[in-house]
Amino acid sequence: MKKLHIFALLPLFVLAAGAAHAEGKIGFVNLDRILRDAAPAVRAQKKIEAEFSKRDQEMQKLTDQLKRMQDNLERNGMTMSESDRQRREREFAELTRDFQRKQREFREDLNQRRNEELAGVLDRANRAVRQIAEQEKFDIVFQEAVFASPRIDITDKVIKALDDTKPAGK
Repeated sequence: MKKLHIFALLPLFVLAAGAAHAEGKIGFVNLDRILRDAAPAVRAQKKIEAEFSKRDQEMQKLTDQLKRMQDNLERNGMTMSESDRQRREREFAELTRDFQRKQREFREDLNQRRNEELAGVLDRANRAVRQIAEQEKFDIVFQEAVFASPRIDITDKVIKALDDTKPAGK
C-alpha cells in the first residue's frame, strides 16, 4: 500500500524538483495604475477634459433648464390652462429627448476619444515593458493577475520610464 502512495506522489516530486531548478524571471505590470498615474496618461486625461469641457458645460446647462421646466410644471401645472400645460409638457418632452440624444452622443464621442488617447499610452507602456524586460532579462511579464507579489511588480519602473520620456510631437 505504501508503494502505491509513493508512486502516486512521484509526479509531484518531479514537478517540484523541476520548478526548483528553473531560473525564469517573472514580472507583473498593473495596467490600471499606469493608466491612472503615468505622466502620458495624466496628460491624455487633461487633454480630453479640456477638449470636452465646453460640451460638458452645455450639457449641464441643459440639465438645469430641464430641472427648472420640471419644477415649474410641478408647481404651476394645476393652475395653468389646459392648452398652456400641454404646450409646456410637449416642450419639456422635446427638450428631454434632445438632451438624451446629446448626452448619448457626448458619451460616445468621449469614449471614442478616451480610447484613442489611451491606445497611444498603452502602446508606449508596452514598449517600455518590453525594454525593461529585455534589459533586466525577464522571461515573462504579466499584465493581468488575480494576485502579484510586490517583489515581481515592475509597475513603478514602467511609470518612471514613461514619465522620463518626452510626449510625442513636443
